[in-house]
Amino acid sequence: MALPAKNTLAVTFVQNTYMSHLVNEFNDYRTKMNEVILSKNNLVMKRLWNLDTNTYEAGAIDTKTKEMLGLVASMVLRCDDCIKYHLGKSFEQGVTTEQVYEIFAVANIVGGTIVIPHTRRAAEYWEELSK
Repeated sequence: MALPAKNTLAVTFVQNTYMSHLVNEFNDYRTKMNEVILSKNNLVMKRLWNLDTNTYEAGAIDTKTKEMLGLVASMVLRCDDCIKYHLGKSFEQGVTTEQVYEIFAVANIVGGTIVIPHTRRAAEYWEELSK
């Protein structure tokens, strides 16, 4: 199910209504800790968050493609939190299960077999998002 990118109320409703504890737990923790970090008013951290946000805005490359690129990079870097984040954003952008598994394939070819355990956790998270 594709969700409107700018409609955070709809996203929150869907997350709270349909998504599993695994997904809600990740999103709640991420939100809570981001608020803690940003509340310290560290200029470099605020600039980093802003740069990250701006990077994924549509430009010469659309947002959906950027999220898929972010997912590949996160898998190769073996960052489980990053993988979950980009899976969630990819889901919101309407990425299909078939596309996700092609992304997994690219990440495993680029990153090697060390990425396999992260692929398992990514597949579990995608299944939860897709319920």
